[in-house]
Parts: sequence; C-alpha cells; structure tokens
Amino acid sequence: MTTPASRRRPPTAQQFVLEELRRAITSGEIRPGMPIRQDALAEQLGVSRVPLREALKTLEGQSLVVHHAHRGYFVAELSLAELREVYRIREILEAEAVREAMRAGGAVLDALEEAQGEVEAQAAAADVAAMAAANRRFHFVLFEASGMTRLVRLIATLWDATDAYRSLYYADSISREHVLVEHRAVLDALREGRTEDAVRLLDGHREHAVAALEGLLGEGAGA
Repeated sequence: MTTPASRRRPPTAQQFVLEELRRAITSGEIRPGMPIRQDALAEQLGVSRVPLREALKTLEGQSLVVHHAHRGYFVAELSLAELREVYRIREILEAEAVREAMRAGGAVLDALEEAQGEVEAQAAAADVAAMAAANRRFHFVLFEASGMTRLVRLIATLWDATDAYRSLYYADSISREHVLVEHRAVLDALREGRTEDAVRLLDGHREHAVAALEGLLGEGAGA
C-alpha cells in the first residue's frame, strides 16, 4: 500500500491509518475479498497494532471490512444481488433528499457547481480515489441541503457499503466520462427547476453504475 509523502498526515495515528486504509479500499488497491495483513500493514505504515485495530473496527462499522474468527479482517464483498439491493434503496431515499433539498431553495447549486469542478479535475488526473471522494462530496452537498440529517446518515451508510466497488467503475476512463456528463445533466436540470427530471437522471446515473459493475464482476461475484 503506497503512502505518498506529499499527502498531509492526520494528527493521530488512528486517523492516519483510517485514511490510508479507506484510500486503499476506495482506490481498488485492496479489493473486495482480499485479506488485510495487519503485521505487514502496521510495519508499512510505521504504526503499532493498536491504531490499526481501532481503524479496522471503524471500517467494520461502516461495512467496508469484515472480521472472520481465526482468519482476521477482509475487505467486504457483496453479491450482485446485494449491490442491486443497496442501489435500489439508495434510489428511494436519495429521491426524497433531492426533492427536499430543492424545496429548500436553490442556494445549494453554487456549492454543487464547485463540487463538480473538483470531480472534473480529479477525473482529468485519473486519480480514482480522489475522484471517488469528490464524487461523494458532489452528491452529499445535494443530500445535506435537504436538512434531513437522519435520512442523510442512512444514505451515507449505503454509500459506505459499496465504496470498495466504486473504484472498479471509476478505473475505466469511459465510465469516468459518463459520470461527468451525467453530473452536468443533473446540474442543468436543477438550475432550470426541473427537479423530477434531475431525480430521473440520478436514477439513470445509478443504473449505469450497476450495469457496469455487473459486467465487471459477473454473476458469481461476491457469492
């Protein structure tokens, strides 16, 4: 697992390990189903096992890793059926968040435009982990504008569960381009007050991601 010196190190060892593990998972460096070798990882990161264990417990709570007795921690795997279920639930919850955000007014649109600029910058750099993080900010700027904090937390939990798979989608340059085009279409619809069109566009945005993952993983993935 690479740890570029140019990245600012967080103030505590646990935060540092948590960020490095999340980055490795969301970038695809550690893929679903792969074991997390704690001794090797602690040595590589220059930390003790204590902050590493705490970071793993946090990621377990976010459904990014799982612990198997006598075997240790692994990056969580989902079957295609589970992926489809997660995305279906997201469709239902996120539609309500978008509608409520737009009822609250259009002040969110400038922040959304700024977030999209970061998505485009990271896509141009082909930085998968950074684009995944920027993409998440883009969507959550919109969701959080709903003011429905419990709803946003539920949506965040669903996003956490599929973070390890998002990198597979963003690793493909055509998929990255699709994301940019689809985001722009959503922004245009919202600026024109076409909330239901934006909801439908976001539904299509998710469907394209699921279809791409089905093609990449095959029907036996995560079984």
